[in-house]
Amino acid sequence: MKLKPHRLLAKVLVYGTLLLIAMVWTVPTFGLLVSSFRSADDVSRSGWWTVLQNPAEANLSLDNYRIVLGTAGDDPRLKAKIRAGQENINLLTSVVNSLTVTIPATVIPILIAAFAAYGFAWIRFPGRRPFFIGVVALLVVPLQISLIPILRDYLKLDLNGTFLGVWLAHTGFGLPLAIYLLYNYISSLPRDILESAFMDGASHFTIFMRLVLPLSLPALASFAIFQFLWVWNDLLVALVFLGARPEVEVLTQRLLGMLGTFGTDWHLLTAGAFVSMVLPLVVFFSLQRYFVRGLLAGSVKG
Repeated sequence: MKLKPHRLLAKVLVYGTLLLIAMVWTVPTFGLLVSSFRSADDVSRSGWWTVLQNPAEANLSLDNYRIVLGTAGDDPRLKAKIRAGQENINLLTSVVNSLTVTIPATVIPILIAAFAAYGFAWIRFPGRRPFFIGVVALLVVPLQISLIPILRDYLKLDLNGTFLGVWLAHTGFGLPLAIYLLYNYISSLPRDILESAFMDGASHFTIFMRLVLPLSLPALASFAIFQFLWVWNDLLVALVFLGARPEVEVLTQRLLGMLGTFGTDWHLLTAGAFVSMVLPLVVFFSLQRYFVRGLLAGSVKG
């Protein structure tokens, strides 16, 4: 069936606008990627787009990544490029620290929120509605106002500067949104399935583990993306609860230090920035098929 001229024009305009937005959004990232493979002299002498004009003379290499990741080793050629202090950048340690913080800080709130959302959706208990309203109200509370009170408690409990402390902080900050998102999805699951399981003698825990969790995978993956990206890119919570000790510095803290120490070394900063982008991109593209389904969970009920 042929489209009418005005509908065809509207479709072209929509797709053209989306393509333009995608290009505008992607071009800086592509420029960052190209600059991360260029030498310091090339970066200071010409723009990244000149690589597209003369690809054969671009002189691209992995030297910047080897320097920032601390894998230059005993290569004399690289040692000649490294200035004082650059040999101690070692982003690889910070990447490991970021993973140590991010993975538990993503998994723990998902598990707690899934149990809580199931309880609010399918278990009747006194005060269920006021409790849920209180959880939703916490969504509007800025985390900044709670940093000092929590830090005081951490100092008393000797949790400041530990990974456990930052896990608990991220869990507390992420739970309201997690419970809200998962509640919308779990409450929309077919009642017949759960009632059949109850009639067969299944307990709430069995139903939760065997039915609710597998059926809630889109919502779980959707929140996992939000939480992972938020914790991975976090700087404020890490600075407050982990401090600036090199052995526990996360990637955002190390990049901030690079910006202050090597602010003119754009070739190293671009390499470090792209290192921080790789893993979030992998996580998003791995789970993106669940993303929209999870966001729309419970928005329409039959």
